[in-house]
Amino acid sequence: MPRPRRIAAAAATLLAAVSLAACTQDQATEDYLNGENKGFISSEFRVDEIPADQRGEPVAWAGVTENGDELSSDDVAGDVVVVNFWYASCGPCIVEAPDLEAVWQEYRDEDVSFVGVNTYDQADTARSFAAENGVTYPSIIDVNSGDVKLAFAAATPIQATPTTLVLDREGRVAALVIGQLESPSILSTLVGDVLAES
Repeated sequence: MPRPRRIAAAAATLLAAVSLAACTQDQATEDYLNGENKGFISSEFRVDEIPADQRGEPVAWAGVTENGDELSSDDVAGDVVVVNFWYASCGPCIVEAPDLEAVWQEYRDEDVSFVGVNTYDQADTARSFAAENGVTYPSIIDVNSGDVKLAFAAATPIQATPTTLVLDREGRVAALVIGQLESPSILSTLVGDVLAES
């Protein structure tokens, strides 16, 4: 084969290989498209606190709980609100459930509200999870619309499950815990600090 044709053939082969590689999806994308990725993204545990003068706008959110009740930011206005993003088969979510409940019990008689946001399951699964794990605060079923997750996107994109947010009395994100809560005392301190703000 003459040299120009060999070069053209090699270039065509290289172009085809590059095109194929560009179309190949990474494992996370393939899992998502196959319905196997339920939203859990392994990440290192991290706690971020946001000074009051650096917080964004209040987050308005609304949804329907696993028991069919409407719940919105208006219903908890003036409270410090803990928002936990979870789903039933997420291992870290199962492990941290008792810790979240413990902090809820600690503060439930004060101006504090807890709200779960289930990002994957339907109501019956969420109710079963609550019964099996002793969770007594409500969870919004967000799988069908993603409205609550979207509502928080401007303040802090929810890219890992579980993620727990602490909202101040104005409804602004004051702290976030990314990944499995390592100790109830961490969340208790965050809630107490925000609750003590004037």
